[in-house]
Amino acid sequence: MAVKINLLDWRTELSNQRKQQFFVMLGLGVAVALGGVGAVYMGVDSAIQYQQQRNRFLQTQIQEMDKKITEIEELEKVKANLLARMKVIEELQASRAAMVHFFDEVLNTLPEGVYIKSLKQSGPAVTIDGVAESNNRVSAYMKNIESSRWFAEPKLVVINTKDVNKRRQSEFTLTFKNLTREKPGASGEAAE
Repeated sequence: MAVKINLLDWRTELSNQRKQQFFVMLGLGVAVALGGVGAVYMGVDSAIQYQQQRNRFLQTQIQEMDKKITEIEELEKVKANLLARMKVIEELQASRAAMVHFFDEVLNTLPEGVYIKSLKQSGPAVTIDGVAESNNRVSAYMKNIESSRWFAEPKLVVINTKDVNKRRQSEFTLTFKNLTREKPGASGEAAE
C-alpha cells in the first residue's frame, strides 16, 4: 500500500472548497434571482396584456353603448316629434268640433235684419264686419253675444249709417271674444 502524503496545507484546501461552494451558491442565487425576475416580468407582461385585452373589450363595449345611446336619442327625437304631431291632431280634432260650434253660435246669435260681410278670427279675438237695418239691430246682436255662453266681451268698433236705395243701413265693425277654445269641456257641453 502506498502512502499518500498530503503536502498541501489543509487550510488552503478548505478555503478553496469554501470559495468553490460560495461561487456555486452565488451562481445558484443569481440563477434563482434571474428566474424570479423573469417570472415577475412574464407575470407583469401577462397582466399588462390581459389588461390591454380588457381595455380593448371595454372600448368596443363603450362604442356599442355610444351607438345605442345615439339610437336612443334619435328614437327620443322621433318620439317627441310623433307626440307633437299627435298633440296637433288632437287639437285639430277638438277644434273641428269647436269650429262647427263656433259657426253655429254665430248664426244663433245673429238677429233678423243683420248680415255679416266678413268674419276674422285671430286667437280668441273675433272681428265681424256687417250690415244691419238699424242701430237697434246691432245693439240686439251685441246683447245676444253677451248672453251667449260661448262668446264674451262684445265691443262696437265703428258704426256708419248710410242711405242705400232709399233705405237706411248701418255698416258696423264688432269685436268679441271666442270662448269655445278656452273651455276644455266645450265639445261635451255642445252635445247637451
